[in-house]
Amino acid sequence: MKSLEIKQKILRKEAVIAIIGLGYVGLPLAVEFAQKGFRVIGIDTNEQKIKKIKQGISYVLDISSATLKPLLKKGLLKCYSDYRLEKIDITIIAVPTPLSKSREPDISFILKAVREISRYIKKGGLVILESTTYPSTTRGIILPLLEKSGLKGDKDFLLAFSPERVDPGNKKYKTKNIPKIVGGVNKESTKIAELLYKQIITKVVPVSSSEVAEMTKIWENTFRAVNIGLANEMARICNKLAIDVWEVIAAAKTKPFGFLPFYPGPGIGGHCLPVDPLYLSYKAKLEGIETRFIRLADEINLAMPVYTIERVKEILKKRKKTLRGSKISILGITYKKDIADIRESPAIEIIKILAKKKAQVSYSDPFIKEIKLGNKILVSRSLDKKFLSQQDCLIIVSGHSLDYNFVVRNSSCILDTRNVLSGVKGIDREKVERL
Repeated sequence: MKSLEIKQKILRKEAVIAIIGLGYVGLPLAVEFAQKGFRVIGIDTNEQKIKKIKQGISYVLDISSATLKPLLKKGLLKCYSDYRLEKIDITIIAVPTPLSKSREPDISFILKAVREISRYIKKGGLVILESTTYPSTTRGIILPLLEKSGLKGDKDFLLAFSPERVDPGNKKYKTKNIPKIVGGVNKESTKIAELLYKQIITKVVPVSSSEVAEMTKIWENTFRAVNIGLANEMARICNKLAIDVWEVIAAAKTKPFGFLPFYPGPGIGGHCLPVDPLYLSYKAKLEGIETRFIRLADEINLAMPVYTIERVKEILKKRKKTLRGSKISILGITYKKDIADIRESPAIEIIKILAKKKAQVSYSDPFIKEIKLGNKILVSRSLDKKFLSQQDCLIIVSGHSLDYNFVVRNSSCILDTRNVLSGVKGIDREKVERL
């Protein structure tokens, strides 16, 4: 397929780029391209997001409103809640890929986007999928859908997969300096997608196929999920043996080879870790392969909120109290420290369990003002002396950057699931227990 025209458009920054999905992946990507002089059309069916962007308000942690406003003013970035793809040269899909209720892949957001793209795709156009999915999605599902337009992928348009590697809140690694994997359904697709990303990203790593690119992303997160599952299991064993798991990890990581530290916690959250490994497990099952490591790690990680509650019950029992009726507060309900994101957060499951057990549950989180659980709305509580002193147990779940000296001084009982209190000097170990 001849791709000279799209190549020249990219080099001259004349290619018009559409990005479908303006979340923590899509919006930073749109900003990077716009800052380099490309005209970018952002599309997201969430009208509230589009409204905020048009007002110059960023809802993504890694993008400031001050960065967004001049791009909107110059017309380099325009955003809509409907599909406006008539004059688009390149389309990047960055939509969610969640799990269904049966914990199987839900790629319906991808399919909807691709069906819309197929109505507008033109000869020489480039389509890139960034949404995490199982191997063969790009070639086996997206390519045939796009070909329903009447165009053929081997001669009329380009198609590639390039997995997102965003780490929200990371101060060091942002979109522009995280190496970018690119794999096309053919060599030309890989080559042009590589050229595109080189305009905004320091290092682009081409691979031999879209399947390799898809598998790379899944492998990265499966590696983390499985090792966190192992760390969680080791934490439970260490607790029974009265061994400090955090001290063990600190000692083990002094080995300069053959060991990477992973840490236990109350569960795993975010879009990637609880989800991505199950995409691979699903695909493997279709091929007749049982993914025992993945399933076991998922089982262990999913059980951690329940284990956290069991630890709380043990702690309260020492103080001659029961879970029922006790005042239990969760400190930090986001899935990760210092970000405003509660997707798949284990804190939510912990709160639900505590409520079912008839505990008087509350939470405090500077990033999340309120949450809705069923018909009930919980509002974040202020961490003042009176509130802290009234709690029978405080569970540290997210480990936000807070004044933990103040928290410890004014609390009577704390379960630290993130080891954030290890740096607090003169701590009263009688009132603090770790996971």
